[in-house]
Amino acid sequence: MTVEIALRRARVRYGPLEALHGLDLLLPAATVTVLLGRNGAGRTTALRALAGTVPLAAGRVEWRGTDVTRVPAHERARRGLCFVPDLRAVYATLTVAENLELSAPGRRDAALAAFPELAPLLGHRAGTLSGGERRMLALTRALLSPVHPAGARVVLVDEPSLGMAPALAGRAYGLLAALARPPRSAAVVLAEQRVPHGLPPGSVVYELRRGALAGGGEVTASRT
Repeated sequence: MTVEIALRRARVRYGPLEALHGLDLLLPAATVTVLLGRNGAGRTTALRALAGTVPLAAGRVEWRGTDVTRVPAHERARRGLCFVPDLRAVYATLTVAENLELSAPGRRDAALAAFPELAPLLGHRAGTLSGGERRMLALTRALLSPVHPAGARVVLVDEPSLGMAPALAGRAYGLLAALARPPRSAAVVLAEQRVPHGLPPGSVVYELRRGALAGGGEVTASRT
């Protein structure tokens, strides 16, 4: 197992409250990893720490063994990290077409192939979409982000199916799982409250509680 990105004894504080308590988290390449837990468990904070959108109070972030703790979020993005947050994941004042052009210039057709439901909405402002429609639009950022020349790929998604109908959520999980397969072989990390259906064998599930690792294991059969 090749560890793509990792948190090492990571601590994150929001004022006097500590959201991560010395968390060690190893996230392998070519694997779907699910961070499981209730609200307040530390799932979202762990993704933000990996993405560089919140600072660590202690510990470090390692990317392929290199300490990137002080590397800012925009530089991590340039190196091949894609982060899709749960909230404010689209540009609300721009149209769907404009959002697609920003996230994947010249690749609108590929986005519509993944989510054809977006086609009749191209002229609509993203802020007027339903929750599920906004989630589809946000996920195109992860699905269409280019492969980094060095091959380092990390895709972080907070609650991928938020607001989606079950059938659409199943399709979204399938598209994200495909990113972990060759040629991209990305480390795909999903923050969820429940274990999603359709996880491929070899996926890893970690349970977080109160900012610490409570357990985990490998998925040995596809969840249908």
